[in-house]
Amino acid sequence: MPTALFSHESSLTHVTPPGHPEQVARIAHIQEALSQPDFQILERRSAPECSDADILLCHPQSHLEAITRAEPTSGSVALDADTHMSPGSVKAARHAVGGCLAAVDAVMAGEVGNAFVACRPPGHHAEQSTPMGFCLFGTAAIAARHAMERHGLSRVAVVDFDVHHGNGTQALLWDEPRSLFIGSHQNPLWPGTGLAEETGGHNNVMNLPLPPHSDGRLMRATYEAEVFPALKRFAPELVILSAGFDAHRDDPLAQLEWTEADFVWLTEQLCDLAATYCGGRVVSTLEGGYDLNALAASVAAHVRVLMERAG
Repeated sequence: MPTALFSHESSLTHVTPPGHPEQVARIAHIQEALSQPDFQILERRSAPECSDADILLCHPQSHLEAITRAEPTSGSVALDADTHMSPGSVKAARHAVGGCLAAVDAVMAGEVGNAFVACRPPGHHAEQSTPMGFCLFGTAAIAARHAMERHGLSRVAVVDFDVHHGNGTQALLWDEPRSLFIGSHQNPLWPGTGLAEETGGHNNVMNLPLPPHSDGRLMRATYEAEVFPALKRFAPELVILSAGFDAHRDDPLAQLEWTEADFVWLTEQLCDLAATYCGGRVVSTLEGGYDLNALAASVAAHVRVLMERAG
């Protein structure tokens, strides 16, 4: 079966201020990387816009209304020091969520082997009623709840390998016993959450802080010792990846020393585990990655593995 690539032009209309790392050019570089001949067999699908009901799987109506009201009619507005909105931001965020839900639907229906959602803004820092860290809605958490509530799954794993802790996903799934949230991230680093002792309301959260300047060797050893055994015990029916590529050694916002080869290895291992427990059902959604060349190369490496494992 093919790998599906979900994207939407609205990702280009969410415009952040000049110099902001979470910029339109991130998608442009990814699009260029995935336009090369070896990616022509990707099944390219348009990410649909999600409904209010989709967002309300994780966020209250008051949050949806506050985000909608905050969108400017021109220029830019800052929700906090890091998180900005422009005309079109809400639509872009809705398509990012909708793309992830459509990816879950396609994978669960057996239409595709796995999927990558190349949309922005990212989502893993958005808490129940608080946008933050460039994020408006908790995309991966909403997708997990969608799989549980609408596809009847009882074991959904979310693995977040962004260099920043996915505090939003953790918060949104904290009391959800049908989920297992696993996050590896640099510590110390913003947002300062993700300590090992944060284990969720049902022992359903696993955090793996990694020290600055550690490289892929420590990451691999940590995943082999802790993550993979936890996933095997959980036996997921679906694996959702919060795919941040800012652990790359060239990224300007953090100090981990991963390379494209590390993202390849990690994707291979997670796909192989998914093949054993849930028929290879993997949905990967874009989170961070702010060196444009490193981002493009890492996404290409990640998607190439998804294609190999889906075939």
